[in-house]
Amino acid sequence: MNRAEKAALQLRSVRVLRMLKETRTYDELAELTDLPAGDLNRYVNGHVLPSTDRARQVVDGVGREALGRELEERVQVDDEGYVDNSNVVFDQSFLDLIAPVAAGAFDFERPDVVLTAATDGITLAAAMASYFGARSAYAKKSKETAVEEFIESRQRLQSGIELTYYLPSSAIGSGETVLVVDDLIRSGETQELLLDIAQHADATVAGVFALIAVGDEGVARARERTDAPVGSLTQF
Repeated sequence: MNRAEKAALQLRSVRVLRMLKETRTYDELAELTDLPAGDLNRYVNGHVLPSTDRARQVVDGVGREALGRELEERVQVDDEGYVDNSNVVFDQSFLDLIAPVAAGAFDFERPDVVLTAATDGITLAAAMASYFGARSAYAKKSKETAVEEFIESRQRLQSGIELTYYLPSSAIGSGETVLVVDDLIRSGETQELLLDIAQHADATVAGVFALIAVGDEGVARARERTDAPVGSLTQF
């Protein structure tokens, strides 16, 4: 790890700690992280940075569990199972915290492109692309007027509706590595379409990641399509 990577990890851990401190005392934060309350006070207030080992402990260890709980508290689910995650997908700073935690938890290969479906996955894709230093690409249900060539993926859903996604052919190059992300994975139909687009582009799949998995059908379906890591931050 070079100096820039070390500093980035340390700063990410401080951002995670500050987010956790918003709803906890330092003693509660110490119990959660197994770090001394006095040290946590200095980290949160910017007096010193945690060591590399402590920073990794916060980001890769405490971070995933804590951010998962924070996400669950922000999400509303109605009696019919519909999920309202607008308090998550509209908060770019929160998604920026999730990106390194997800990358560390699932050991995704660094992608060239982060691919999602418009529109709710766009902010997560932006966060993941920024973390990896990659491009982001958004498949849409309609064609861009000025674009001449598209990668097209079509599927008849369980409901009988036919769903088609389009991605400009120039968005993914042959041989590039693609990470598929979305805010939600339920049936896995959208993720299957995105994986199909990656296949048509002759790209390598780095993984599939969603903020929320509703049940396990979608995750299982994605795992049938790729040997790359597949997972979510939390599951309902």
